[in-house]
Amino acid sequence: MPADRPALPGWKIAYPMLSADGSAVGFNGVALGRSQVYGTVAEAVCVQSSRHRCPSTWCDCGFYCFHDAEQARALACDEQYERSVLLEVLASGRYVSYELGLRYQRQTVRSVRVGRCRCGRTAAALDDVGGGVVGWRRLEPVCRECAGRRAVLSLATFGALSGVPVSVDEGSGYSAMAPLAPLGESGFPDTGRLRCDTADAPTAPSPEAEIPLLTAEVTLLQARLDELQRRLGRLTDQP
Repeated sequence: MPADRPALPGWKIAYPMLSADGSAVGFNGVALGRSQVYGTVAEAVCVQSSRHRCPSTWCDCGFYCFHDAEQARALACDEQYERSVLLEVLASGRYVSYELGLRYQRQTVRSVRVGRCRCGRTAAALDDVGGGVVGWRRLEPVCRECAGRRAVLSLATFGALSGVPVSVDEGSGYSAMAPLAPLGESGFPDTGRLRCDTADAPTAPSPEAEIPLLTAEVTLLQARLDELQRRLGRLTDQP
């Protein structure tokens, strides 16, 4: 049964929102609470009936959160949730405990962690992408390159309006995805001097082995220079 218990930490995902006049920010739920926007400190309201307190045992109302941040990140991999941000919350009031998380009455947002831009680069701001609700614009993470000269909301401004710290979410610290090396003139990755990591990789030639090659190059250059001087003398009528 739901009961008042000590506050517990949790993790959840939500959409960052900006008010129509730009004076306030909030968060929009990704599931049942998509029609409502809540602030940093909020109390759950049932959108189906106002005759009972949240959370009710016979209703699915209330806030939801995971015990582990990785569970919330895994949910954000779903296509319909991938543009959300990660919230660290403190759940309080009445709540129901589940295996992976809580359904609870009141929450306080403790921090906001922003994911990557759609292009995969590190986010630097929040951009208006449409799909908001009445009186609120939905935002999503965007990098400097994709933002270009568009008007965006900086992470510092969002943090100042919300009153909680905002940072870039680096996840668990491991990612197999990384930008490709730029292509050189030949069409191959321009990584400077190419190196082979195999055991039978050719070694650099010794100075003694390079002497004949350098001598041949100097001879070729000298012959080319003599030819240029001969042609120049013919054009200027000088020996």
